[in-house]
Amino acid sequence: MYVYNDFDEAFVRERVSQFRGQVARRIDGSLTEDEFKPFRLMNGLYLQLHAYMLRVAVPYGTLNSAQMTQLAHLADKYDKGYGHFTTRQNIQYNWPELRDVPDMLSDLADVGMHAIQTSGNTIRNVTADHFAGAAKDEIEDPRPVAELLRQWSTDHPEFQGLPRKFKIAVTGCEADRAVIRAHDIGIQVVRNEANEIGYKVIVGGGLGRTPMIGKVLSDFVSKADLLPYCEAIVSVYNLLGRRDNKYKARIKITLHENGIDKIQELINERFEQIQPLFGGIDQQFLAEIEHSFAPPAFKVKSTDGYDAARLANPAFRSWTDTNLSEHRADGYAIVSISIKQHGATPGDATSAQMRVMADLATKYGHDELRISHEQNVILPHVHKSDLLAIYTALRDVDLATANIGLISDIIACPGMDYCALATARSIPVAKEIATRFDELKLEHEVGPLKIKISGCINACGHHHVGHIGILGLDRAGVENYQITLGGDGTESTTIGTRAGPGFGADEIVPAIERLVLGYLSLRMSKEETFLQAYRRLGEAPFKDILYPEKAAQNAA
Repeated sequence: MYVYNDFDEAFVRERVSQFRGQVARRIDGSLTEDEFKPFRLMNGLYLQLHAYMLRVAVPYGTLNSAQMTQLAHLADKYDKGYGHFTTRQNIQYNWPELRDVPDMLSDLADVGMHAIQTSGNTIRNVTADHFAGAAKDEIEDPRPVAELLRQWSTDHPEFQGLPRKFKIAVTGCEADRAVIRAHDIGIQVVRNEANEIGYKVIVGGGLGRTPMIGKVLSDFVSKADLLPYCEAIVSVYNLLGRRDNKYKARIKITLHENGIDKIQELINERFEQIQPLFGGIDQQFLAEIEHSFAPPAFKVKSTDGYDAARLANPAFRSWTDTNLSEHRADGYAIVSISIKQHGATPGDATSAQMRVMADLATKYGHDELRISHEQNVILPHVHKSDLLAIYTALRDVDLATANIGLISDIIACPGMDYCALATARSIPVAKEIATRFDELKLEHEVGPLKIKISGCINACGHHHVGHIGILGLDRAGVENYQITLGGDGTESTTIGTRAGPGFGADEIVPAIERLVLGYLSLRMSKEETFLQAYRRLGEAPFKDILYPEKAAQNAA
């Protein structure tokens, strides 16, 4: 992984020093909250419902054991002993004291981390496939490009006051585990007919109050042209993007209002202007960065012990069935650690849990961890002979839940428990759904099913692309939950369809239970997933299940 050089170190330290002075002036009253706001946003500090919240960047979701250990230290020293992993592959601390934030940033700098551009109208943390560098289906590790984009976008003088926030995601294969089609720019590694590696570039995706699927801007951009091409995209958006209405300020609206052909023409014109100015310097940086992402030295060892443990231990076997993915190296597996224990807050990890995960990465995982956009933690490189030891250690700290991709592996935003923008609670709904299906012992019978919950229209919980999406709204002071069906956040990205009227807080879990039990009666076989059944049958039978009274009226 990338390690900060002297320039990176000096840059981050200077930012910490600047912010320390700004915080001191806010505390002594020299700065009002309105005057302080742009400074804190530049450093990832939000004022939420009950307290400040610090959002720490985890670029493209990659970190090492020392960094994870430091995140645990911050949780203990400055917060309430936990952190919250987000759908942007970041971590948030919900209870820091303002006076402590500069010290938190200084401690982060000690391990090559920061909170720069995790908020504000800038290019946010670049995200990536959480299996990058390990996945068997990958053409090329996309993280060097993600790191190049991070360096280019950090403190870019032209892009510090964009019309609105701007998000970029990258993936190294056709299978989309980074939801690239729901980003302002989505980048996919591809090969052309000449077997050259380049990038498909998608633009104008996004969720929120106006969900849109990105459109292909170019089927192939060469390695040498990618960075100036991205700069051309953001530059055109910076000029055309609307600043009169923040709800219409994202590039998806710019694309919709101007059309893909016009936007493509303007971007190509801008690209021709700026491409010669790069002079290949970005490729020199990229070559240096690529050295940092060389694969580890994989060991050759028997997996007989792993196979025997699976036969002897049903709980371990269940965990390996759900929480492992295929690795590119023989004898290895990708381990997904569920931060979704039944009844727990999705994405919340205690400091003790963070330290255990860091230790496991050191002992068994080539010193690498990943944060997924699904709010779980990944050990990307694990030999199968070490899996039983890993499972045992995870079980001791409540991290061995065998539910990756199942109904309790819920994405949920913080909702009204923390967020000042939220209109309804998300966390209690997620907890209740997970607990209910654990009680019913139906989770594995149901199979793959992605439930995503947002506590407001901003859609931080990605509800639009959930197989079952739940959106919490305020209806005359009462929480009301809308259900969407048929969403998909993979390479076949689909925006879910609203099923009908919303449900009250006491009705939403029974409605989900009714819906899932109904699916079990509709599917052709155990192999037909909820999404496959929905696509085969359409929305009508599922709406009948959700609204039985209306279905009975129609039948009469």
